[in-house]
Amino acid sequence: MESCDVFFKGAYAFFYGNPPAILGTLLLSMVFAGALFANALAPYPPEKRVARPHQAPSADHIMGTTRSGRDVYSQVLHGARKTLSVSIIAGLIAMTLAVTVGVSAGYFGGKIDERLNFLTNVFLVFPQLPLLIVLAAFLGQVGSVVITILLGVTSWPWGARVIRAQTMAIRNKEFILSSEAMGESKTRIILVEILPNLVSIVFGGFLGAVIYAMGSEAGLGFLGLGDATEVSWGSMLYWAQTSSALYTGAWWEMMVPALALAITGGALALINMSIDQVSNPKLRTGPHIKLWKKLKKAVDKRRGLM
Repeated sequence: MESCDVFFKGAYAFFYGNPPAILGTLLLSMVFAGALFANALAPYPPEKRVARPHQAPSADHIMGTTRSGRDVYSQVLHGARKTLSVSIIAGLIAMTLAVTVGVSAGYFGGKIDERLNFLTNVFLVFPQLPLLIVLAAFLGQVGSVVITILLGVTSWPWGARVIRAQTMAIRNKEFILSSEAMGESKTRIILVEILPNLVSIVFGGFLGAVIYAMGSEAGLGFLGLGDATEVSWGSMLYWAQTSSALYTGAWWEMMVPALALAITGGALALINMSIDQVSNPKLRTGPHIKLWKKLKKAVDKRRGLM
């Protein structure tokens, strides 16, 4: 019960006086709800022809139809599943690598830091999106699994740099030195002492990786380097471009997936901004900082620090 009380107080402190968090969470919840309940919300199968080509938005098809007569509303709901799954899994892969490399380099130092830092710099030298385009073009039309792996293994260096710097900043703090003096294992020090102090940075980096992966997936799909038979926001843009939707006046075929990408990316950016407002003391102002001080006092008391 005490843990739940701290959690709800933390959630209240996070959202109160933090408009970006409220708006971002609301928008993202709507997107996730649409993806999760796509089968119930979509009136037609996304790959089935159900009307005349390029039919304008109407009561029967609220977002119009594509050149092949498919319902755009049904496609954008089902496409959210593919795009979000690729983006989130790629973000998890990227941040797992970033945390592993960054914390190891920052904590162990010496030869390990030199080698891992060299590896990070090698990946940073190559521009990520052109590298993805070259790899995807070399492999031919690739499915969502390959795109997810490509995005995950090429998106970690920036996060690793930030995590390494932060780990080095707390490496010689008193609580780390005390843990080492008491003979605690390095694994426990990393998991229990260091990682909890990096939560906001890791989560913020994860959101940034998801935004990047979502844009890259859409870009690869738009260029025709993804699997055009899979329904995603990227493949929707590809088919809209192939059918010259804007030139023929069927603006909805291009605008709907583009707006879906913009709204989802904007929601993630707002949440990322709200995390900065909470985790960075310089950004806490007004009633928000008072609530956060109360929460910190409760957590410290529970840990026996006061």
